[in-house]
Amino acid sequence: MKYMNVGAAPVHASQLALGCMRMGKLSVEESRQVIEAAIANGINFFDHADIYGKGQSEVNFAQALKATNIQREDIYLQSKCGIRPGWFDFSKDHILNSVDGILERLQTDYLDFLLLHRPDTLVEPEEVAEAFSQLQASGKVRYFGVSNQNPLQIQLLQKSLNMPLVANQLQFGPAHTPMVDAGLNVNMLNNASIVRDGSVLDFCRLENITIQPWSPFQVDLSQGLFMEHPAYQNLTTTLQRYAQDKQVSFEGMVMAWILRHPAKMQPIVGSMNPQRIAQICEGVSVELTREEWYDIYRSAGNILP
Repeated sequence: MKYMNVGAAPVHASQLALGCMRMGKLSVEESRQVIEAAIANGINFFDHADIYGKGQSEVNFAQALKATNIQREDIYLQSKCGIRPGWFDFSKDHILNSVDGILERLQTDYLDFLLLHRPDTLVEPEEVAEAFSQLQASGKVRYFGVSNQNPLQIQLLQKSLNMPLVANQLQFGPAHTPMVDAGLNVNMLNNASIVRDGSVLDFCRLENITIQPWSPFQVDLSQGLFMEHPAYQNLTTTLQRYAQDKQVSFEGMVMAWILRHPAKMQPIVGSMNPQRIAQICEGVSVELTREEWYDIYRSAGNILP
């Protein structure tokens, strides 16, 4: 495993993070095995959200962690808040109350990272700033970020904050590349040239915000895994060929492709299978050339101008 800062946060975080969304469906013993598998493979960063399993994912994680020999100070805990049933809420009261609930469920005194979960168009940046300042001053949260936000939304928040936003969770993987496509098709009239995210990839690199790719094996939330999608069989075959050539798992090759990008991303992997976690981590040690990276990119059906 390799380790990195997260944005401006001077931490020693693993280059891969374990997403715990599905942990709410596991038993405490199963959760313990997942956590220990992550640690055994060098992962020390765990991503949560208050809505995952309606809070049960955080509860199971905390109970399972207590059944291990892992010390709280040896891992990084990240959670997210802001999604409510049918609406979004970045109000000061909701953020503060959400963090208290998260800390109670995770049985910890502090979060290393708190992210706002998706954009709230009714956001009042001054309220968010008050909440973040209070949380940081009290020691409940050390660093802050966002998810699924474009550059102007981030700048709108940042202008009122007295601390930098250090992370932005965005979907990215070999079958989901809109943040790359537009940058490769500048001034073209094809669909790939449409800037759908405000050039968020370049913005995050400029502002030292770590992109945390989520669902790297999916096409999108409605179309499922690209390995099972008929439109991405060439991509799957190409990744399998490279995995065989470099003697790593298929899952590891997907990670290697993401990590090859110089944006220094920190993928969130959501497997609850200890064996698959180990396979995914194999990708950290793989180096792809530019030619290989673009070969995989084109195999997903992308046409270079």
